[in-house]
Amino acid sequence: MKNSRVDIAIAGGGLAGGLIALALRRARPELNVVLVEAEDVLGGNHRWSWFEGDLDAAGTALLASFRKTEWTGYDIRFPAYERTLGARYLSLASPDFDAALRRELAQDCIMPSSPIASMDADGIDLKDGSRISARAVIDCRGFVPDHSLRGGWQVFMGRHLRTATPHGVERPVIMDASVEQHGAYRFVYVLPLSAHELFVEDTYYADEPVLDRSALSRRIDAYCAKHGWDGDILGGETGVLPVITGGNFSAFQAASRIPGVAQAGARSAMVHPLTSYTLPHAVQTAQLVADNADLPGDQLAALLEAQARRVWKQTGFYRMLGQMLFGAAKPDKRYRIFEHFYRLREPLVERFYAARSTRRDKLRILIGRPPVPIPRAIRAIFSSRAPLVAPNHKPDSMKAPKS
Repeated sequence: MKNSRVDIAIAGGGLAGGLIALALRRARPELNVVLVEAEDVLGGNHRWSWFEGDLDAAGTALLASFRKTEWTGYDIRFPAYERTLGARYLSLASPDFDAALRRELAQDCIMPSSPIASMDADGIDLKDGSRISARAVIDCRGFVPDHSLRGGWQVFMGRHLRTATPHGVERPVIMDASVEQHGAYRFVYVLPLSAHELFVEDTYYADEPVLDRSALSRRIDAYCAKHGWDGDILGGETGVLPVITGGNFSAFQAASRIPGVAQAGARSAMVHPLTSYTLPHAVQTAQLVADNADLPGDQLAALLEAQARRVWKQTGFYRMLGQMLFGAAKPDKRYRIFEHFYRLREPLVERFYAARSTRRDKLRILIGRPPVPIPRAIRAIFSSRAPLVAPNHKPDSMKAPKS
């Protein structure tokens, strides 16, 4: 596609960009939409998971055509407490994301292997010298850490394993925090993809964006050996994600803004601040764009910027909890906050992950025997953490592991 003209140009074929293109294809098939992706596949090297209650009926319908793994119920484990909860849980791997989009989108809609040089309100310039002119441009290229935001980091390594014998895991283990903590809030996440396949992820809520691949790989080895899981490694992924606990959101938007260009997905910080879940917000944004597809580019940009501000305002409670997690609890004792949380009623837990906690939910989370000293929690709420600046290394992926 050389020096072409389209209605809407989407920069970035990850979760947010792919879902926007899909929502537009279904709602407005007459529009000329192009999805520009630097890599040769859509969705990168990721796995997104979510709870059934995270989405409304329209959101569930948007994802219906994707091949997913689904379970009823999941487990959590802590040093002093284990529990099985009954919520339905779903997971989508990036190869299935790519395959479904290629089935549903028009062939001329997808532009893989097309690195972007720059963009403006009127189009996208590619590194090969060609330009895509558009009525509206949407930037979905991923989160860019910025000094305007503060918080900690979620560091992870995942491994896809085919076991020699049936592994015997019946349902997901969303958090196994019974493991040694290693100076952070550490938990292992396990998905039984089939009788012989597992996805095992080692995750850390850490103060610094340091990913030690050798150490994490050894710890996954030890965890699998402890449970008797031996077999072939089919794939893996690593990543470093920001856990946003505060900051100046207006300054963040101003720093990342390209006049007249809309922003969506993690790039606009539309994420669950504490869990880094992005899928529910990506679905919601895709529906919003499809409902307003006729807007001029500058008006669409203003609409999505206002949506990002609403999400920021609505998720303030979770940023406060993140501030307490990093600031009030000693690193090796951070698991106690989640151990306390998971003793609460299951509907409250579901609303928490969907970022729809009620006022009563919030009070219930904060009252009772506190998992951290109250004076330290108060100091943490009113203190400032380090700015979220880019990691020194380049991880294999920047994604939300369970979203």
